Amino acid sequence: MSTPVPNPLVLVAELTHRCPLHCVYCSNPLELTKRENELSTETWARVLGEAAELGILQVDFTGGEPLARPDLTQLVSAARAAGLYASLITSGLPLDEKRLDALSSAGLDHFQLSFQGAHRESAAKISGTETHAQKLSVARWVKQRRMGLTLNFVIHRENLGELKDMVRLAEEIGPERVEFAHVQYYGWAFKNRMKLLPTREQLAGSLEIIRQAEERLRGRIRVEYVVPDYYAKYPKACMGGWGRKVLLLKPDGDALPCHAANVLPGMTFENVSRRSLRQIWYESDSFQKYRGEGWMPELCRTCDRRGQDFGGCRCQAFLLAHDSGSTDPVCSKSSQRVLVDAILADVDAMARSEAATAVSPPAPAPDWVYRANPR
Repeated sequence: MSTPVPNPLVLVAELTHRCPLHCVYCSNPLELTKRENELSTETWARVLGEAAELGILQVDFTGGEPLARPDLTQLVSAARAAGLYASLITSGLPLDEKRLDALSSAGLDHFQLSFQGAHRESAAKISGTETHAQKLSVARWVKQRRMGLTLNFVIHRENLGELKDMVRLAEEIGPERVEFAHVQYYGWAFKNRMKLLPTREQLAGSLEIIRQAEERLRGRIRVEYVVPDYYAKYPKACMGGWGRKVLLLKPDGDALPCHAANVLPGMTFENVSRRSLRQIWYESDSFQKYRGEGWMPELCRTCDRRGQDFGGCRCQAFLLAHDSGSTDPVCSKSSQRVLVDAILADVDAMARSEAATAVSPPAPAPDWVYRANPR
């Protein structure tokens, strides 16, 4: 007897791939959806209604930069009319108080604001823009309105030394929740991995900083720390398990089980212009491909953690081991774990070499393999 397929809980709505930032770790695909191929307001409104009927509880409006869509207020209103909890994941650009008031009036429940650093200089270096002051203003505006606020600091080797300052900044702003999330290695981040992945020593030091912050801020600000998968003993349950909790829509309407699924070879994805969300969730090949346990290799299928991590990330298995059907190589039980350990050893060796050859004045900024193109 087959296990019933659960209803999805979250719709991740990538409204656009346009974005004012040019971050070197951007997880957007290398082939970006063009503006003229984005779904219309009417189609998004229909999809939001279908999401609620399917049992989805929350929609995360993201991108790219969702504020680049002039109809964002209409989409928030459509989400709330359908009974969905509406969350906006944004860089805070372009935004002013008038537009924020419109979003609030439309029913926006939650605002997640990203930061690229604790200071103007570091934020500009990694994002290629002078936007830090705007973000501080946006955080202040949101605090003055009736909606939840989460701060998201994107962490990597180039800014991990600012972690104490990031904690201090979060404490000054006073959100309900702050997430210090290390870059995960897909898209441009995978190309720039050797310049972004922290050393083991750096990560160990950061864990103590976060422990102290959690203790000091308990009861005031919820502190969360997301470490790089590569340092984990066991893989994460990517998206809560393939086709179990999350349904993601690209700007053109293609439906994916996760953000990076389009890197997997041989996969085709249904589009909401041609099929309903319900049909896609329950019937499409892409959502059934790695759902459940039937696809699992022997190592995962007989593991007592199979109901916790579901074999790990399929995209990571492909990028590291070139086999999307294998156990996620970050798993300590996998014979492919040697691939991850070799990467970590190379990062530590590079850091030692850089430290040994450090001179004054400081070395120039990293020569990034990729720089995200302006949208």
